Amino acid sequence: MGVPRVPEQRRTGSEEPTALRFGVLGPVRAWRGDEPLSTGSPQQRALLAALLLREGRTATAGELIDALWGEEPPSQALAAVRTYASRLRKVLGAGMLVSESGGYAVRGLRDGTLDLAVAQDLAAEAEKARGAGDLCRAREVLGRALALWDGETLAGLPGPYAEAQRVRLEEWRLQLLETRLDMDLEQGCHAEAVSELTALTAAHPLRERLRELLMLALYRSGRQAEALAVYADTRRLLADELGVDPRPGLQDLQQRILQADPGLAEPSAPVAEPATAPVRPAQLPATVPDFTGRAPFVTELSDVLASAEGRVMAVSALAGIGGVGKTTLAVHVAHQARAAFPDGQLYVDLQGAGSRSAEPETVLGSFLRALGTADSAIPDSLAERAALYRSVLDGRRVLVLLDNARDAAQVRPLLPGTEGCAALITSRVRMVDLAGAHLIDLDVMSPEEALALFTKIVGEERVASEREAALDVVAACGFLPLAIRIAASRLAARRTWTVSVLASKLADERRRLDELQAGDLAVKATFELGYGQLEPAQARAFRLLGLADGPDISVAAAAAVLDLPAEDTEDLLESLVDTSLLESAAPGRYRFHDLVRLYARACAERDEEPPSERAAAMSRLLDFYLATAAGVYAIERPGERVLAHFAATQQPGLTFPDRDRALEWLFSESVCLLACARQAAAAGMQRKAADLLMAAVDLGESGANSLQFTQAAAAVSDAARAVGDCWAEGRARTMLTHVHSVSGRFAEAEEEGSRALELGLSSGDPVACGQAPNQRGIIALYEGRHGDAEAHFGQALEAFRADGNQPGAAAALCNLSRVHLATGRTDSAVDLARTGVEIYERDATGQALRLANGKYALGMALTSAGRTAEARSALLDALEVFRNSRQLLWHGMTLFRLAELHLTDQQPAAAASQAEQALVTLRGIGGDWRRANVLTVLGRALSAIGHTDRAHVCWQEALAVFETLGSPEAAEVRSLLDPAAVA
Repeated sequence: MGVPRVPEQRRTGSEEPTALRFGVLGPVRAWRGDEPLSTGSPQQRALLAALLLREGRTATAGELIDALWGEEPPSQALAAVRTYASRLRKVLGAGMLVSESGGYAVRGLRDGTLDLAVAQDLAAEAEKARGAGDLCRAREVLGRALALWDGETLAGLPGPYAEAQRVRLEEWRLQLLETRLDMDLEQGCHAEAVSELTALTAAHPLRERLRELLMLALYRSGRQAEALAVYADTRRLLADELGVDPRPGLQDLQQRILQADPGLAEPSAPVAEPATAPVRPAQLPATVPDFTGRAPFVTELSDVLASAEGRVMAVSALAGIGGVGKTTLAVHVAHQARAAFPDGQLYVDLQGAGSRSAEPETVLGSFLRALGTADSAIPDSLAERAALYRSVLDGRRVLVLLDNARDAAQVRPLLPGTEGCAALITSRVRMVDLAGAHLIDLDVMSPEEALALFTKIVGEERVASEREAALDVVAACGFLPLAIRIAASRLAARRTWTVSVLASKLADERRRLDELQAGDLAVKATFELGYGQLEPAQARAFRLLGLADGPDISVAAAAAVLDLPAEDTEDLLESLVDTSLLESAAPGRYRFHDLVRLYARACAERDEEPPSERAAAMSRLLDFYLATAAGVYAIERPGERVLAHFAATQQPGLTFPDRDRALEWLFSESVCLLACARQAAAAGMQRKAADLLMAAVDLGESGANSLQFTQAAAAVSDAARAVGDCWAEGRARTMLTHVHSVSGRFAEAEEEGSRALELGLSSGDPVACGQAPNQRGIIALYEGRHGDAEAHFGQALEAFRADGNQPGAAAALCNLSRVHLATGRTDSAVDLARTGVEIYERDATGQALRLANGKYALGMALTSAGRTAEARSALLDALEVFRNSRQLLWHGMTLFRLAELHLTDQQPAAAASQAEQALVTLRGIGGDWRRANVLTVLGRALSAIGHTDRAHVCWQEALAVFETLGSPEAAEVRSLLDPAAVA
């Protein structure tokens, strides 16, 4: 990276500590500790900089005069240098600035004293990390180096020396930036890099390497036309400014983009080839001929077994639910390990899942006989047999496979204790109390592995013609190897069945477990073994927790289901994990395998007494989610009257110390919460389900959860309509209106909003009566129907005020401000938005989300009024809140509004950068209409900085969207593409 060095000034032999620090990567500054020091006039600072950059060497008076004044120094230049040096010596202290040989030098600087030296060390460290293949660390370290720059290097310093050093260090900074951006692209951060590269190419238009990186970043972001437009802009600029063509590397990249060269695709980290251990035991059960997948586990276990050579015994334990393939994997790995254990392989089924597990004494007797010990030499007691067993194994290399172990106590006497031996254990419990064990939790197969196993058993020909049905089959089997083997075996034995026939049989969840049996294999029987060994409290928890539809469950939610304290609940959950009937998904979260969940529900229907406890458990879970989500809503929207209209809950919710913790809970529980809403609606609890959606409305705007939120709202709406509950249906449709609107589906949003308002008025629900017309007004505003929008907002304002909902009224006022803005009433738009913000500020605490919405509207109005400083302040305040609230839609739209502001302020490069950031933030959310608006502004900014070809590409894409949607913005974009046609 061409790192300039200043080594001597940082490494001296002096041991005296110094509190001085200096900065040259920006204004020249000095500090003693945290206290800034006065470094004097620009010439005096230039003298200090010249000495700091001399690498600890002495600068003569003549050299310093040339550095400060060049060829035309003043008559008193020497006296001035001496004066500056004297003043600096007083500021810096004795011993720092020394006089020698008629000149001066700065001595005694240590590591970390000069920002340039720190940047040099970090750059060298980053280069070393990159050379070692650690791109993550290289990027992080290089980012720290670049962060040391604080504006222009040697800012404001006069003299030829300062100018030369400024150019040198700026060139080095750009080299570091290019290196970091190159690594960004290597790491797949191309979309994020576009914004920064757009700004950099505007600031350094003739720097071809930046243009090359921008082309590659755009291409990898799926923006091929823009990438080619960058080349066209570059070629035109170089011809106009320098009379040359782009360098060969840039031309080559253009050709590769035109040809869609696969080599330009996003790089992926190379996958290490699994280590092979060609080992094969002799006394094991036969391995299955159709063993499939599990490559990472095979590699991991093979490596552990191979490590037994020359070491104390290696112990591996496989844990997992019944049917997950523990024995199959263990036997397969043990067969591969044959060459590493030439002295024998022992195997026993310890029957730990049954009611009568094998006794260690009996197993040891069998092992000793297999190792050649005469019956008469086998002692009676467990301790003596274990001691003899270890003695017989001494000096041998033997593999012991202990299958289906009950617990650690059962296997401890069976473990070999000598070098070169190893034990492989399978169990449904995690043997955390087995000292030295290498624990592996075996999960179900991946979809690819599952399909491969199914195909091996059924045959390629039958599966190839019905691949989708085959995927449905393995998914219905929950990717559990035993279930897949059973289903495939049934199909293989029935030549008249198609794969689709089997898939339809497994589609019925209530019959699925009964279908998954063939011969002596049955999934249900496997689960029955584990369930039969549970204590009553464990069995109850197993049954009730299986009723919840979410993919997993937290301790707090499980405590609500079981109506137990959290501590007791966690103990029960952990005990179920130990039996492998439940999985630990993450700290504090637990999940069932799909087929285990079906079995748990069957047990609940069969065994739970009284039967009403099933409904009560689900009601407690719904109350828990509703009470907790309402608390999050109150933190984000203080003063909102919506909460006063929610159904009462009997179950307490969680409380949070701050908004960050509250939002963390909401987003981490999103899938489970929405699943609960759907399940509750189907179970006749539509009103609370609708309230839960309203309390969790933030999920509808997040992007990541919008689809699930829409599906849940539709399910609640359908369930409420089926039973004639206008109140619940109106609220669910209000949420559908909102989520369709923020997703850019305006026609669907208007349809839902109209029906929601009808239902709200007929049921007298103040929530729907206020929110539905407010949403309809937003839709009309987006579609350019300003008269309708003003009428809707007026209706919403009246409803909010009638309900005493001041934050709701503020929202209507801020939205009404946007109508005034769109119709040329700028002054009243500012007044309306400011009134809304004032209402929010009276009720808001901290960084309330609604206050950010108000400042967003105010920022737009102030931008239009030309009050850009005030507008920037309002929009930046809003941006911080949206970012912290995980509101990607409004985060991205605020970046878009800032781009508009920068254009108004004649800062097109900054506008382009903000618009690019908006595109990245809005990826996949907000809909095509919003994206087209951002592209329009981006095109304006690009055109202003001379990137005209790329600007036209943006406008053409925006125009296609607007014409498809029939949006009025199409006329504006046409005028941008062809101003003459408009004239």
